[in-house]
Parts: sequence; C-alpha cells; structure tokens
Amino acid sequence: MMTNAAPLAGIFGCDGVTLSADEMAFFRDINPLGLILFRRNCESRDQLKRLTDSFREAVGRADAPILIDEEGGRVQRLQPPEWVAHPAARELGVVAEKNLEHGVRAAYINAQLIAHELVQLGINVDAAPVLDLLVDGANEVIGSRAFSKDPELVAAMGRAACEGFLSAGVLPIIKHMPGHGRANADSHIALPTIDVDGDTLLATDMVPFRRLNDMPWAMTAHIVYPQLDAERPCTQSPVLIGHWLRERIGFGGVIITDCIHMNALEGTHAERAARSVAAGVDLVLNSHGPVSDMYEVARVLPVLDGVAKQRVERSLQMIQKGDELDVQMLMEEREELLKAGK
Repeated sequence: MMTNAAPLAGIFGCDGVTLSADEMAFFRDINPLGLILFRRNCESRDQLKRLTDSFREAVGRADAPILIDEEGGRVQRLQPPEWVAHPAARELGVVAEKNLEHGVRAAYINAQLIAHELVQLGINVDAAPVLDLLVDGANEVIGSRAFSKDPELVAAMGRAACEGFLSAGVLPIIKHMPGHGRANADSHIALPTIDVDGDTLLATDMVPFRRLNDMPWAMTAHIVYPQLDAERPCTQSPVLIGHWLRERIGFGGVIITDCIHMNALEGTHAERAARSVAAGVDLVLNSHGPVSDMYEVARVLPVLDGVAKQRVERSLQMIQKGDELDVQMLMEEREELLKAGK
C-alpha cells in the first residue's frame, strides 16, 4: 500500500546514473507515482540500486513503482557484460510454434530470470511482455519483439510471461493496447495508422489483450485507428480508452501511456499529457527532462485519486516476495528449450 499522501499520476525519467540535485528536488516537490529507467541510467548493479533507493527516498514511498523496458532481444536496457542477455520474444515464439508446452515453459522461465535480476536492483515493474502480433509487411518497430502471428499463441505466451514476472516479484505491463503489430510507421518517429474495422481487430490484434485483461497494468499505443476514432491516437482518444480498452477488451487494471515524448504525438509535452489524462488514462509516462519541462508536465497531471488510485493500489498489492530461484538451473533449462525450437 502507498504510505504517503497520494502521489501525482505520472511516471518520470531521469538523465543519468545518479539523480541530480534538481531532479531530487523535483521528485520531492511533485511526488510522482514512479520512475522509469533507460540504458543511460544503467551502469552497474551497485550504481543502479543506489539510484532506485534515492528515488524512493525522495518520494518517501518504499513501494514506489520503478519501471524499465526489459523485454529481451533488441529492447534490453540492462546490457552485457554487466548483465545477462535475454532472448527476444520471437525466439520464444518459435519454440511455441513447434511445441506449445515447451514455448509456454520457456516464456515463464525467461520472465522469472528477468524479474530476478530486476528485483535485485530495486525495479518492480517491467514494461513487458509485448502482446502485439507479428504482421507481414508492417513497420519493423515490433518485429522480433512479438511472439507470433497467431493471436491465441501470443495470448498463451503472454500469460506465461506475466505469471513468470509476478512469481518473481515484478509487475508486468502488457503492451501496446489495442495492438501495434499492423502499424505502418514507428511511433517513436511518426504517427502510425491501422485502418482496420473493429470486428476484425477484436478477432485478431485485440485477442491477446482480451485474454489478459486481468493483468495489473497495460500500455497504450500511439496509433490512430481511423475506423474507431479518425482524429485521435489511442493514447488521447476517449473512444479508444473508454469504449474499446475498458469495455470491449474489458481491461480493468492501470492504463499507462506510452512515452509522451514520442513523435507520434503533437503539441508540447504538457499538452500531450493533458490530452491523455482527458482521454481517461490512469498514468502518463514522461521519459526525460529537462526538469523545467517535467514541471510543466507535472502541472497538468492530477493527483492520483478515485478509481485510478484504487487500480494502482490493487496492483501494488500484487508485488510479493519472489520465489527462491535456482538461476543457473533455469538458465540451462531455457537454453535447452531454445535449442529444441531451432
């Protein structure tokens, strides 16, 4: 449970391997719900644990969410040789396509191994797994980050990964709801569109999210779906957030935006944040400064309250002490499963 006054409904980043004096003052002043880490923040185990401890000291909450994108493959913030390399989702999906039981086991073990590393560093939320579909001809931004083309297989693998994270003490974030796989552009660079009707999406791209609608957190896609809302990307669309994500997908957990710094969105960062809050997201993700810009974003964010606060508190109660793991044995088992899938 949260122990302080209600925090601000935002997750913010920091610039380096330690918090600057200005960043410490910012976090103390605005009390955001959590922090997100990137490769620029990850130098060594001892350094990273000091960083996560200092953020929690600044906000005064020992359970404050600290996030990272640790998917494996090409999206891995904790880089060798300091940390272990983990396989991409597609490598695990190939195992599942040959033997579903083996693939599910590999996904579960893989998530446990990632979570075990994260917990040692004070990180308790992973922006994984990706539940987007692998789609021929789409932009390669998803690509090997997806388990498979098959929505039911993606759902099975995604659930195994989520259960692996939770068993080891880390909250998963399923992403990018309602589905990024068909996108015709990289939302880091430009605004993609997915011009497909709702019934088709419900029967394909949305299937994994519907199957995992009981998970604690989900991340939105910065994508326009013209047949669902022709004017606004999902992150800023009350129609997508309220009707499609909450009602049709049935997602009851915390909805967090993808990073508002991505070029798919227009306007100042504060304007992007305000539109997202108005659309109905629970949390806004702001990946980096300068601190003056972060203050501008913070000014438009609400204090976490009402149903959003309940969702966050319920999710944090799911963070339990992880299982004792025989890491070497699990790494060997994962390797054997990956070999069998080749």
